[in-house]
Amino acid sequence: METKKYVYWKEEDMYLGYLEEFPDYMTQGESLDELKENLKDIYKEVTSGNIPCVRRVDELEVA
Repeated sequence: METKKYVYWKEEDMYLGYLEEFPDYMTQGESLDELKENLKDIYKEVTSGNIPCVRRVDELEVA
């Protein structure tokens, strides 16, 4: 099973978050489980190739 890191926080009654690899695409959920499902949906969309100009975050070894 593949895993992806995500960043999340609770703001009032909602959980907000984004995938670490795709910080431009935020989502929300009324529960942490709903947020995770929404993040999975976003991952499917941004990796499908149907969305143009998707920006990503990656690591670069410099030394």
